[in-house]
Amino acid sequence: MTSRTPSPDSSPSKDAAASSLSRRRFVAGAGAVAGAAVLGTTLSACAGGGTPQATVSVPPNAPKGTLALTKDVPVGGGVITDGVVLTQLTEGTIEAFTAKCTHAGCTLSGISREAIICPCHGSRFHLDGTVEKGPAETPLEKVAIRVEGTNIIRA
Repeated sequence: MTSRTPSPDSSPSKDAAASSLSRRRFVAGAGAVAGAAVLGTTLSACAGGGTPQATVSVPPNAPKGTLALTKDVPVGGGVITDGVVLTQLTEGTIEAFTAKCTHAGCTLSGISREAIICPCHGSRFHLDGTVEKGPAETPLEKVAIRVEGTNIIRA
């Protein structure tokens, strides 16, 4: 009778250890991927959603205190620049508000679907600064501006 002895490379305990190690790596990798997905979703939620902000392009020779050019503020929308929300409900009517939420003082993050968004607690403001959705209860504070030619200037 011949007996077969297992070779050192094919012992059951080594196969089990290798299998266990690859399972361990797989589970750890899957956990890392899931964690990254959750973190990415959470961070994008904090960003306030909404549409990307329009670019504000103030030329270097613009008068002191210029916040934006009139062409930078879309009709039916707005932009946030230098701590000020600029909106244009109708052609040629530009309004300005402080970019701080009246609920808890958070910095407003963007303008989406004709609303000014607060990322902290979900308050939304109409483009005229009035509250659309709480928890904020008071409208945004107005900022004095003047329009000179195409320049929107803090008054």
